[in-house]
Amino acid sequence: MLKKILKRTLLVLLLAFIVIQFFRPAKNKAEGISNNDITKLYPVPQDVQDILKTSCYDCHSNNTVYPWYAEVQPVTWWLDKHIQDGKKDLNFSEFAGYRLRRQYKKLEEINELVKKNEMPLDSYLWIHKNAKLSDAQKLTLANWVTAVRDTMKATYPMDSLVRKKQS
Repeated sequence: MLKKILKRTLLVLLLAFIVIQFFRPAKNKAEGISNNDITKLYPVPQDVQDILKTSCYDCHSNNTVYPWYAEVQPVTWWLDKHIQDGKKDLNFSEFAGYRLRRQYKKLEEINELVKKNEMPLDSYLWIHKNAKLSDAQKLTLANWVTAVRDTMKATYPMDSLVRKKQS
């Protein structure tokens, strides 16, 4: 009796696993570079672009390089949720469309999160070992972010970049 219940349960689970393979979210793949891409607004040196592509763009752009296991459900749903959350927080492909204040703040957050080793996420680094940032890469990224923020400060009034504190 117990063997029969176990067998049926496994059969139902197998069928459910097969059925969910047909329900997939759209892939995060855009054609070409968006008109709002950060590279259209600010100069991004090749070494910084390489860091962003390797360590950031899978979750924070409109172009994800999918690993083989992304073809298996329910992993696809989990990855899609992760990518959507990442893009909601920061999307380099749409960066130029952000208000100046948000751009300035996001650049500041990049420095903070990278310095604290909170980005890239540990869960991403488990599989993507090459995305782990070396101290030299962190410094390169920090220098670029600082240079872009300094350019913004020189170009725009400060009150358009940061919200004034209420007394």
